[in-house]
Amino acid sequence: MKHASPALNFVSAFLVALLALGGPAHAAEPLPSVRFVTSEGAFVVRLRPDVAPETVENFLSYVDEGFYADTLFHRVISGFMIQGGGFDKAMSRKTTDAPITNEASETLPNLRGTIAMARTSNPNSATSQFFINVADNGFLNAGVRGPGYAVFGKVTEGMGVIDRIARVETGRVGGMSDVPREPVVIQSVKRLNPDD
Repeated sequence: MKHASPALNFVSAFLVALLALGGPAHAAEPLPSVRFVTSEGAFVVRLRPDVAPETVENFLSYVDEGFYADTLFHRVISGFMIQGGGFDKAMSRKTTDAPITNEASETLPNLRGTIAMARTSNPNSATSQFFINVADNGFLNAGVRGPGYAVFGKVTEGMGVIDRIARVETGRVGGMSDVPREPVVIQSVKRLNPDD
């Protein structure tokens, strides 16, 4: 009986390893990003469907239908966060889809520059509203004071715009506090192509 050549042994071992891994390796899908254009400037957020899949899917469904166009950053607290995605320019609440499950995780803490879902005291009540942390807000993390607030991405460009929004003058409007006196309008939110 003839022995296989070293080259043939190498090829056989390579094929066995390839089958064990489920076939040829493919590059991981790039994380999706969106570009916000606001009355104060533009910024880019990279999303994390690998950690918060339902949250990202929910957010992108609003993005794709143009839901966020002409909405406001309606709650701004300097040194804490800016919140938007639920009210139009007349400060009327927009109709949303059903709430989603809270995916808050210790894997993605509420650090400066992260985007998270806003919700009521019910952990599973988030719909369209989100906030961007302008400071490290560890008390919002899962397990610190309860279920936490689900982070699902991070600002990768334009953090200066976020800081500028966080410094606007605010007051009370229609029973709501921390509302910018000069409206901060989200003009559009759109997905970026992976090549952008």
